[in-house]
Amino acid sequence: MPVKFKITLFAFVLSFLSCKREIPPTPQKIKSFYKEVITPDDRKVITPAEAKTYHVDTEYQYEYRTGNSGHYEYNYDVKGVSTKGDSVYGNINVEGKYGAGILMFDTINDIEINTEWIDYGKLKATDKNGNEYYLKVQ
Repeated sequence: MPVKFKITLFAFVLSFLSCKREIPPTPQKIKSFYKEVITPDDRKVITPAEAKTYHVDTEYQYEYRTGNSGHYEYNYDVKGVSTKGDSVYGNINVEGKYGAGILMFDTINDIEINTEWIDYGKLKATDKNGNEYYLKVQ
């Protein structure tokens, strides 16, 4: 093999081996007292961090609000009907468009639900079994 070819091949191999694949850094999670997902149990306890921003305003429909601008979590009493026509009532926490809470019945056990705003003061809720409920904020 000619010397020029060996030098070129050596330079090519050396440059190929010197390339390092960068491993992207793992994203740092910002510490916050805000939960990523609201659960039905959120309505039961106000954490010490939430207590610092606890706010009640009788002009609005929510029972109370916690958090800071852009990250408010609201608590509402709700009333509505199931798709079967049964009357239901309960309490939910909502942050943004989604939330969770508990529906109470006179004849059966309480049910955990996930909620989604569908209109002003109106929510659609779904339980673990896929049953749907249409709720209004009280």
